Amino acid sequence: MTSRGGTPDPDRGAVGAGAPLPPGATAETPIFVISVAAELSGLHAQTLRGYDRLGLVSPGRSPGGGRRYSARDIALLREVQRLSQEEGVNLAGIKRIIELEQMVDELRTRLAEMADELLAAQAAAEHAAASVHASYRRDLVPVDRRQALVVWRPGQRRS
Repeated sequence: MTSRGGTPDPDRGAVGAGAPLPPGATAETPIFVISVAAELSGLHAQTLRGYDRLGLVSPGRSPGGGRRYSARDIALLREVQRLSQEEGVNLAGIKRIIELEQMVDELRTRLAEMADELLAAQAAAEHAAASVHASYRRDLVPVDRRQALVVWRPGQRRS
């Protein structure tokens, strides 16, 4: 599958031309050295270093300090390249777009969490109401004493 912009979707487990991720790796697992990431993204390694310095793509680091790119990083590099080359967006604009897209993703996640919480709260409220209704005695009827009925009978008139 491809994401918006025609880049491979890292959540589908493939990077580049159908190359699968190693067993146990996810789209966020930093596994690609800079030379492989450059080849997979179609960019020069120096460009990747520049993007890292600008904060456009922040790869993981190996214990020795070398950059390690994930499948998600590769997809992001391709999107940066597409926005720059095809859309004519400058790097500052691309950085802002990436920040806003991350914010939207976080908000969508939070919205889904809150929707789940709301459904759980509604189910709990319905269960509590059903328990209360089940506890009512059927032979008693509540009467509101503020609305008592008074019968008036006129008495005989005195003359």
